[in-house]
Amino acid sequence: MLRDLPWLPTPTAAFRDELRALQAEAAGARADDFAQRVISLATAALDEGQLSKLAKLSAAIAAGGPVAGLDRVKLGVLGDGTLSLLGPAIAGSALRHGAAAQIVESDYSQAVQDATDPDSELRQAGLDMALVASDARLLGLDRAAVDAEEAKARVDAAFERIRMIADGLGGSVRSTVLVQTVVAPLEPLFGSYDRVEAGSPFAMVEALNRRLAEWAAEGSVVLVDIARLASVIGYESWDDPRHWHASKLSFSPDMIPAYADVVARTIGAVLGKTRKCLVLDLDNTLWGGVIGDDGLTGIQLGQGSATGEAFVAIQRLALELRNRGIVLAVCSKNEEDAARSPFREHPDMLLTEDHIAVFQANWTDKAANLRAIAEALNIGIDALVFLDDNPAERAQVRREIPQVAVPELPDDPALYPRMLAAAGYFEAVAFSKEDRDRAGYYQANAKRAATLQASGDMDSYLASLDMVCAINAVDPVTRPRVAQLINKSNQFNLTTRRYSEAEVAAAEADPSRHAIQVRLTDTFGDNGIISVIIADKAADAWAIDTWLMSCRVLGRRVEEAVLAHLARSAKEAGAGALIGRYIPSAKNKMVARHYDKLGFERIEEAADGAVVYRLDLAAFVAPNLPLHVDDRVGVPAENMA
Repeated sequence: MLRDLPWLPTPTAAFRDELRALQAEAAGARADDFAQRVISLATAALDEGQLSKLAKLSAAIAAGGPVAGLDRVKLGVLGDGTLSLLGPAIAGSALRHGAAAQIVESDYSQAVQDATDPDSELRQAGLDMALVASDARLLGLDRAAVDAEEAKARVDAAFERIRMIADGLGGSVRSTVLVQTVVAPLEPLFGSYDRVEAGSPFAMVEALNRRLAEWAAEGSVVLVDIARLASVIGYESWDDPRHWHASKLSFSPDMIPAYADVVARTIGAVLGKTRKCLVLDLDNTLWGGVIGDDGLTGIQLGQGSATGEAFVAIQRLALELRNRGIVLAVCSKNEEDAARSPFREHPDMLLTEDHIAVFQANWTDKAANLRAIAEALNIGIDALVFLDDNPAERAQVRREIPQVAVPELPDDPALYPRMLAAAGYFEAVAFSKEDRDRAGYYQANAKRAATLQASGDMDSYLASLDMVCAINAVDPVTRPRVAQLINKSNQFNLTTRRYSEAEVAAAEADPSRHAIQVRLTDTFGDNGIISVIIADKAADAWAIDTWLMSCRVLGRRVEEAVLAHLARSAKEAGAGALIGRYIPSAKNKMVARHYDKLGFERIEEAADGAVVYRLDLAAFVAPNLPLHVDDRVGVPAENMA
């Protein structure tokens, strides 16, 4: 079932006509809703042929100018076997995840050569990302080893080959190298003992995949778990030896759409497209029945019936998602008191009101309520996933706000958790304490918004928050979160330069660079790391390479505290000026006048909208701010409290 992407709606009957219209538009003037219509067309259970047609549209978009809502990505695909069928499907699928991909394929069986030759077409292509797709048969892991020593040597050799490819790409890839896990051969050699015998092909592939996972945990590469996908779909359906023998295609062509979606959602996650909030309908979604009609004792929920247990399982998954940082909200057509009563009084409810960041229960249409939820949380509408059992409500939301992800659901609620989890809306490429605490951050942010609305006066509101802004150097502990922010922040990001975790580590250690991270706490809690700045030091001026900030703390004057820190640090180092750059992107228009507002002078303007700024430090005066700044940069560790 999952091979057919059942969480996606069926393609529109007008697919060809809509695609033709979008292709014509891509080559000329694009309407404001162009990206929304592209994503809507791609957000369907498309077959390989339809995905290939979409790939041509994706290439046209990637080759053109910026499009708000679609990130352009040049992806290198290299590895084992025949790859020519994979690239178009990945490009077509990437559109549904907000990326317009242009694919550059390695020549057949030339992955190592293309990755390590600095003059190869792949190395010279200006790649943003690369995907390394390996096969056990060409890694030498499809045949048994005679003993544990030989098995280890085979696994080591396979890992080193993959690492050679990734390392060879090195500086020629601007962002990230994606590495696939390897699917083990289907045929058992020892039966159940395959898992025990180190020399079995199954055990060697499992050992290799553990090595790949450990490598990804270091932040050097991003893992694409195709072995997990194959096991979920079923190895027998996945592996078709006829296609391997005939064309060296690593898996059945029927699996290409499912494969491409997993790769594409990982690309989307690298680009910061992962959804942040799960919005839940109530009646027949979190419990069986209608609370307004059936009452607290009449709804189906809890142990003792298959249906009641199914709804408990849905709540359990929602709670698990919240525990890993996904914000939960409610959007229901109901009287509010009735809607809240199960959260307060039903003994089998796993979710409580404390788990819900925004609770919208009224008779307003759900599209309007979803917009209100996004506004209350201060997140984009494209950060929402809406779970609703009612197909009419799902269709209405898709029609009115296509940026919201709305999974199709089967009739049986027992399958709701599987559909939601399989859709990959919350795909992660790293995980930190900051991620785990994110739901709390946004829930506190909704409370801050309510406090501001009640106060009506921004100055008194800010003073009431008792904010503490902690400025510290980037270090090994904060490095994963810093790298994650650099690669996912789009709106408050002056240059949108992307750096891997290894590159962030290099910046930490480089005495000619100033890399800091900023945290903000207040009466409602800890916002976590909310800003990252990297500056290049020169004798006369410091040039700000990267300045980004979480939109959660907009209007809190944190940027002024950061500027005061930069000005002081640069002056102490003997510099006389700060240089700032604004490089426009499809998403960062909100900071187009950031440096103007901070008092910088424009010294250079380009036709594409890029601006270079200068701030004379001799004339700079640090402002009085409604927050306490705890600046620890340059403070010896032994002097820190």
